[in-house]
This record gives sequence, structure tokens and C-alpha cells, in this order.
Amino acid sequence: MKKLINDPQNVVDESVEGFGMAHGDLVSVHTDPLFISRAGGAVKGKVGLVSGGGSGHEPLHGGYVGKGMLDAAVPGAVFTSPTPDQIIPATQAADGGAGVVHIVKNYTGDVLNFETAGEMCAAEGIEVRTVLVNDDVAVEDSLYTAGRRGVAGTVLVEKIAGAAAERGDTLDAVEAVGNRVVANVRTMGLALTPCTVPHAGKPSFELADNEIEIGIGIHGEPGRHRVGLEPADALTEHLLTPVVEDLGIGSGEKALLFVNGMGGTPLSELYIVYRAAAKLLADRGVSVERSLVGNYITSLEMQGCSVTVLRLDDELTALWDAPVHTPALRWGA
Repeated sequence: MKKLINDPQNVVDESVEGFGMAHGDLVSVHTDPLFISRAGGAVKGKVGLVSGGGSGHEPLHGGYVGKGMLDAAVPGAVFTSPTPDQIIPATQAADGGAGVVHIVKNYTGDVLNFETAGEMCAAEGIEVRTVLVNDDVAVEDSLYTAGRRGVAGTVLVEKIAGAAAERGDTLDAVEAVGNRVVANVRTMGLALTPCTVPHAGKPSFELADNEIEIGIGIHGEPGRHRVGLEPADALTEHLLTPVVEDLGIGSGEKALLFVNGMGGTPLSELYIVYRAAAKLLADRGVSVERSLVGNYITSLEMQGCSVTVLRLDDELTALWDAPVHTPALRWGA
């Protein structure tokens, strides 16, 4: 195992410390317990947004703390859910008096721990709502979740719900727009290589040199099936077809197309995938109005990608375009 680390047990703490040093103008890092909040504290009268999950998916979630997105993020150990004792102070830090929305990826540990934290915060007078993200069409059930996993669509939920909160929407409205995004977004991914969790010291699964895992999860969970090595256009079709069919998007509709890297794939290859996906959507009569390409929710150093399609309407498009200023996503600010 070759990694730029010191002690495998200290990877998250040291990484978050470095993140806070690099982006001290945007975020504050709290160490006991560990969480990240918006610099300057909660915005009075604004609905707060909190998300979190296992580390190893950077820039998710800490990279999206800032104006127009999250007010706090909670990093767990690598591929491990954060604990309620982290989530509670993060929720308190995000509370500006208008309530807090938890954006939770659908993994059993995340769901249970955010639920526990939400109940304890409610007992202290903070109104908490939950938006559950389950955009992965690859599997219905896995060892990690009951139902579909939350994957790259989480970034879009955080951006759009964050814009709604920033413009002054009520708690009910922010929750509703987050759920609208969840209802209209689908994702599927693939892996060319596995990743290695630092404290494990060995790859999370095995793939032959000529094999590709279709429908992979962001923790290295198994997908739908394995295929032999194929050209990028064919692999993209393996991902996009089930996404489009599950979403039911068709001719005359508008979409945001998001091609996400898993951490180890060159940007040049992601654009080849984007090219293929955009052409396939055009063939179906779907107009790609907005796009995002890059490493936005990763799986350590895994080589691979995911393709996400979000059905757009005028309001969701305007919220996507709204100013955002975070360490990992920024425009218009």
C-alpha cells in the first residue's frame, strides 16, 4: 500500500486539520467531537443544512460547507458513519433559529445515527427534518442499506436545497425542494479498479485486469454484474440506459448531466464519458441544459466514474445557477 499518510489511524483527523488550514476563510474545524461548520457560524433566520458520512469521499461533504450549500458537515472514519455525538453539535452549529435539514445518504448507519441525533436535537428545541438520498439505480438492497444507496445525486441535493435555504425559504420549503431533487435524480457507476482503505491495507475487492464492475457503490460494494473491458462509449451506455429508464425521462424534457470521477480517473477520460452520455441523451430527445464533470464524490483512489441525470424544471435550474462559494464548488459569488 502506497499512500501519502503518516499513521493509518490518524488519516481523517490529519486530513480534516489540513482542510481547515487551507480553507479557514470558509470553514471552521471542530475537533472534539470532529465536525466542520461554516465560518462565522450559523446565519440567523436561515434554515441550516447539515450532511455527513464516512470519509474517503472527498470533497463530499466538508468541501460543500459554505455560502449556498451546507452549514455543517460531519466526517466519520473512512467509509464509516459519523456518530450522533458528532452530528448533534454540528446541527446546533448550523441552527440559525429557522430549523435544520439533515441531508442523509441511504446507508443504514448514517440513517440511524442522524435519526438519533435529530431526536436529541428536537428535544432541545431545534426542529429537524431529514431528506434521504437514494439515487443509485444499480441495486435495490445491499449489505450497507435497506433500499437504494445514496451516491452522486447527493451533491445536487446539497447544492439545490442549499440555494433554497440561502434565498430564505422556510423549513418546509427547503425540505420539499430537497425531496423534489431526490425524486428526479438517478445515478449509476462503474469501477475499473478497487480502492484501498488505509487501515485495512488491502484492496476492498478484486478485479481482473480485463474486468469492469458495473453498478459499483462508493464503498466498493458489488454492482449488478461484471463485463469485459469495452470502449468508453459502450461502458457509458451500460450506465446511462438504466438511469434514463428508471427516471423515465424522455423527449422534450430538460436535464442536468453529471459525470463524476471516483478519485483515480483522469479528467480527460471523464469528458469522453460525458461526450457519450450527452449524445445518448440527445438521441432520446433530452436537452442537456446544465452539466458538472469532475471528482465531486469519490471513493479514495478508485478508478471509475458514475453518470447522474437530474430532470430539470425552471425552479431547479435557477437554484442550481444560484451563487455558491464553498471549497469545492463555487460560481456567481
